[in-house]
Amino acid sequence: MSADNNVIISVKDLKKYYNGGEVKALDGVTTDIKKGEVVVVIGPSGSGKSTFLRSLNLLERPTGGSITFEGRDIMAPSTDINKLRQKMGMVFQHFNLFPHLTILRNMTIAPMKLNGLSKEEAEKKALALLERVGLADRAGAYPSQLSGGQKQRIAIVRALAMDPEVMLFDEPTSALDPEMVGEVLEVMKHLAEAGMTMVCVTHEMGFAREVGTRVIFMDCGKIIEENTPEQIFTNPQNDRLKSFLEKVL
Repeated sequence: MSADNNVIISVKDLKKYYNGGEVKALDGVTTDIKKGEVVVVIGPSGSGKSTFLRSLNLLERPTGGSITFEGRDIMAPSTDINKLRQKMGMVFQHFNLFPHLTILRNMTIAPMKLNGLSKEEAEKKALALLERVGLADRAGAYPSQLSGGQKQRIAIVRALAMDPEVMLFDEPTSALDPEMVGEVLEVMKHLAEAGMTMVCVTHEMGFAREVGTRVIFMDCGKIIEENTPEQIFTNPQNDRLKSFLEKVL
C-alpha cells in the first residue's frame, strides 16, 4: 500500500486488453486517489475513461496491474467483491432504477438486504436523503413518472443510502436533456462540499473546473496529463490536451 494513509484507492500499471492485446483500452495507468478528493477524468471518446472507472470496482476485470482499496488488493481471489462494491457507490449514464418499484422501495431494498437495516430504519434514511435532493414528495412515485434529472438524482441518493466510502460517476449527465444537467451537477457539487471522495468521468468541463480537486486527461488508454483544474485548463502542457480543450471549450 502507498505510505500515504490518506490514499483510499491506489492504481498501479493498470492494463485492459481486448482481442489478444490488439485493443489496449487501458495501457499502464498509475494514479492514487486520496480521501476527500474529487478526481475528474476527461478525454475524447474511446480514451479509456469509463474502462478505468469501471475497473475500480471490477465491473471491468483488468488484464494486468493492481488496484488496492483501503490497503487491500481488490484483485486477490480472496476479496469479496460484492462486499467491496457496497463501499463504492456507482452512478451510471442510465439510471438503472427498478421500473416496477416505487422510488422509496428502490432506495431501501439494498440497505435492508445487504446492510441489515429494518424497513423503518431504511425508509427513514431514504426519506432524509430524498429530502436532501428535493424529492421527498416523490417517494411513492414510480421511475416512469419522473424526469431524467429526477431519476439521476434518485440514482445518486440510492447509492448514498449504502454509506459508501467513494462515489464513482460514469458520465452521469450525458443521457440528460441539457436543462436537467444543472440539477444533477448541483447534487454532486454538494456531495463534494461535504467531503465525499469522488471519481467522475464527465464531458462537463465547467464541473471539472469548478468542483474537481484534480483533473486527469486520458487518451489511448493512458493518463497523458493530471493536475489541478487551474493548471489543466489555463496552462496545459501536453499538445494532445491543448487540442482537446480547444475543441471542447
